[in-house]
Amino acid sequence: MQSNDARMLRGAAIPTAVAGVGAVVIGLLAAGGKGALAAALAAVVVIAFFSISALVVSWAGKYSAQTMMLAALASYMVKILAVMLLVTSMDGVTVWNTKVFGWAVIGLALLWIAAEFRVALQRRPYIDEPENALDRSP
Repeated sequence: MQSNDARMLRGAAIPTAVAGVGAVVIGLLAAGGKGALAAALAAVVVIAFFSISALVVSWAGKYSAQTMMLAALASYMVKILAVMLLVTSMDGVTVWNTKVFGWAVIGLALLWIAAEFRVALQRRPYIDEPENALDRSP
């Protein structure tokens, strides 16, 4: 993993984990122990899914920009479908509060995306010029 990718992963995972602790407290206050368990599970799901996606995109970036874009789009689709299947399959679960789980997944996923966006805005842009570009200096 390149240093830029590691910085992006840390910059999104740490705020999401901190917000996950806050979600556990809110879940505890809103729905008791079942709500806290649901929020904790939601934090684990979001951090795991988005971290795996970041690792896949980083791995694909070693080969080409086109491969990286394809991996990003594919991992996004797989992630959305997996979360949708997970949420719908746990509709009748009584061990934890499913509403708290669903809202925590949505909130933490949006926070992860916002944190990645913030890290991307802080990075310095670079231009990858080909080595055989014509020198047009006077």
